[in-house]
Amino acid sequence: MNTSSPTATTDNGAATTKANSGSGDGHTSQIVSFRIAAEEYGVNIMHVQEIILIGQITEMPQVPDYVRGLINLRGHVIPIIDLRTRFGLEAVEPTEHSRIIVLNLGDKTIGIIVDAVNEVLRINPDQIEPAPTGVSEIGRRYVTGLVKFDENLLILLNIEQIMTSETPSEGTGEDAPSVEPKAVA
Repeated sequence: MNTSSPTATTDNGAATTKANSGSGDGHTSQIVSFRIAAEEYGVNIMHVQEIILIGQITEMPQVPDYVRGLINLRGHVIPIIDLRTRFGLEAVEPTEHSRIIVLNLGDKTIGIIVDAVNEVLRINPDQIEPAPTGVSEIGRRYVTGLVKFDENLLILLNIEQIMTSETPSEGTGEDAPSVEPKAVA
């Protein structure tokens, strides 16, 4: 039986913490859940540096369409990726719920734009199922697993793979350049 108990919210009210009891083995992972279009996604909280409002983004010439540009975050220049565009969805204007999730991927820091940040979830390993075999190989590289909550399904993303792998450019048959975010001290 799953029980939920919300705890704290972030200073902008974007994320809450929900504990889900499962096997009780103490090996839970914390997942930041967010929405893109009508789907629910999650990334391991160990990659999340912070969640910020969308501010001024400086556009860059000759970058893939999913690279929105750069921001200055307290003196550090960080590339910003629009996950909607990266996933092949139609780009939309940010709303009052849109956020940038600042992620640390090894020695690199990037930001991803999402439609809304929902909550921080505690997930037991037995709650995670592998991606179904019917998903294309490309899609399976980007998904580490699926989590079922009552009627909802959360897609756990392999954010490192999404940010570093190249995808075929439309109509050219060539690979688009991958994003190489700069290291932040």
